[in-house]
Amino acid sequence: MTRINATHSDETDTLRHFRERFDLPDGVIYLDGNSLGALPKTVKARVAYTISEEWGNQLIRSWNTAGWVHLPQKVGGRIGRLIGAQEGTVVSADSTSINLFKVLSAALGLNPGRSKIVSERENFPTDLYIAEGVARQIGQGHRLVLADKPADIPAMLSDDVAVLMLTHVNYRTGYRHDMAAITQAAHDKGILVIWDLAHSAGAMAIDLTGADADFAIGCGYKYLNGGPGAPAFLYVNPRHHGGFRQPLSGWFGHRAPFAFESSYAPSNSIDQYLCGTPSVLGMVAMDEALALWDDVDMDALRAKSVALCDFFIQEVDGFAGEFGLTLVTPRNPDQRGSQVSYSCDNGYAIMQALIARGVIGDFRAPDIIRFGFTPLYLSFAEVSEAVAILRDILSTRAWDAPKYKVREAVT
Repeated sequence: MTRINATHSDETDTLRHFRERFDLPDGVIYLDGNSLGALPKTVKARVAYTISEEWGNQLIRSWNTAGWVHLPQKVGGRIGRLIGAQEGTVVSADSTSINLFKVLSAALGLNPGRSKIVSERENFPTDLYIAEGVARQIGQGHRLVLADKPADIPAMLSDDVAVLMLTHVNYRTGYRHDMAAITQAAHDKGILVIWDLAHSAGAMAIDLTGADADFAIGCGYKYLNGGPGAPAFLYVNPRHHGGFRQPLSGWFGHRAPFAFESSYAPSNSIDQYLCGTPSVLGMVAMDEALALWDDVDMDALRAKSVALCDFFIQEVDGFAGEFGLTLVTPRNPDQRGSQVSYSCDNGYAIMQALIARGVIGDFRAPDIIRFGFTPLYLSFAEVSEAVAILRDILSTRAWDAPKYKVREAVT
């Protein structure tokens, strides 16, 4: 790696002006945008207007006059441009877990005669829980099979596998799969592929069309900055539209919701993957948060992401061994998302001490301290300061105070 100079990098950063478009508290270095993105300034006014005018004055008329009824498609289209999806293939709806239930059920229905779902033991737990539930519900010998490490996956792609279900960027380690290569390997064996984009959408350019992915899901509250519990999204390859019916046959997935027919007739478009009435306030916040992405150069975003992560790793390398920090994130940026994680003893207490000093990251059991790098509002100078604070906490054992060892409900 070439040594990175923080001052020079900030002065030449073509994305630095985006920081002004976020509402960031003073005295905080925010390294947790991979868990909850910061608040775009215009979201507050947009949501307030929706509450006071659209809901307050227009009332139910706003389903038409303000376009509430079309928000799932509008928001989905904005996300689709960031993940390389064709027009009309992405909708925003529900949560990541619910959307996984929909697309996994659909994928298994489209690949009858095969009983296995392959994933990774290190996949985000909710994905594994949903897969277990779907397999149990279907029965007929369906089961979830887990790879212990990414290198084991190719050998597991046998003729009895129906679906390969992977998260593009691992939530704990930051390891990034080669989406195109793995999708092709699975398709060569007749296996459908579902990608969870929770830790990559908004952190890098994604090309679902180029990779020929079958399905994808993701959340709106990390790098996309849609707010806590923001609506999630899902993608379905056009060749699967109108195929197997997803099981949550709610009225918004009907071909004519306001015909109020007594039996279900699914839409033949991506709209079939909608279910109930959309959460308008969440959708409005998400829509406004996505507006700033119209001005973002995704190549510049990824380049800065790589540089920020490289800089952090280089600086922590100087003392990691002394204090028992082991890098678990790949050094090779082609195999990495936009986060850096270390395993260490007393990781929870160390992170709480960092948060008390204004450096916000997070902890993932059993021993991972995790730092997310969001290029739109993070500077190299902040990363340098965060490293200095981390080193001070470790060298002074400030983390050893009893107050930092009390576990909160959310880590």
